[in-house]
Amino acid sequence: MPRLEDILPNASLRGILPDALVTVVSVQWYGSDAIELTYKSPDGKVDNELLYHHDESRIEIVEEGRPWSFDGDGADFRLVSEAHRIRLAHLFDPVLAVHTSLVEPLPHQIIAVYEYMLPRQPLRFLLADDPGAGKTIMAGLLMKELIARGDLQRCLVVCPGSLAEQWQDELYRRFQLPFDILTNDKLEAARTGNWFLETNLVIARLDKLARDEDVQAKLKAPDCRWDLVVCDEAHKMSASRFGGEIKYTKRYHLGQLLSTLTRHFLLMTATPFGAGQDEIHLLAVTRSTLA
Repeated sequence: MPRLEDILPNASLRGILPDALVTVVSVQWYGSDAIELTYKSPDGKVDNELLYHHDESRIEIVEEGRPWSFDGDGADFRLVSEAHRIRLAHLFDPVLAVHTSLVEPLPHQIIAVYEYMLPRQPLRFLLADDPGAGKTIMAGLLMKELIARGDLQRCLVVCPGSLAEQWQDELYRRFQLPFDILTNDKLEAARTGNWFLETNLVIARLDKLARDEDVQAKLKAPDCRWDLVVCDEAHKMSASRFGGEIKYTKRYHLGQLLSTLTRHFLLMTATPFGAGQDEIHLLAVTRSTLA
């Protein structure tokens, strides 16, 4: 004797109509004792009926239905399968970001990203290269590779105020990464009171973060963690040594704060270090976090 649990869509049933088979269209449960059976008769008429467990004795399943109807949209299935293939593309294309971005990287950029930065987990890296060497391109390639690997969802770029729009334009035009620039209006209009929690891709001006304690308090929120923080012109965040005494600036303390809020931390500068290793160690990260 069949049970109500055995009645599936597309099954053929005897016992619902006199001397006729019906085809199950859908089954809707009400609690654990009753179902609403929607069926189609041989003449194509659609009707429904409530069945209880005591009705099981009069029902016969002539042909079992299938748990899946396989009547979905083929175009949607192809779209989903293609999206899944693209999501795993980094397993088969070692330079996926290069092939999916509007860039023609130079050899030194590929070496920096794919040989030195990507293998580091987590990343703590100082990228010091000549002006015009394409550090923005290297940062964008790193972001896209981490996104493809499922390792990057939230990213914060900290740069001098004059470079904010340039960063936004470059990241969107070359890498299709829609970053938002932090402004006072956006901070005040935040639905949750903390705009950082609502926005995953953020560009913030260096001095805005360094001088505004209220903004820093929002950055310190327990849920406000970042997968990657990029600091451009990182030499502006260094401390200075005078007469054997180290002077720590607000920018320096901001860098220390940011280094504790992220898994990956990338410092970028084109300024040569005339003082050697000592000046590098006075950047806005402690020696233990710089690799």
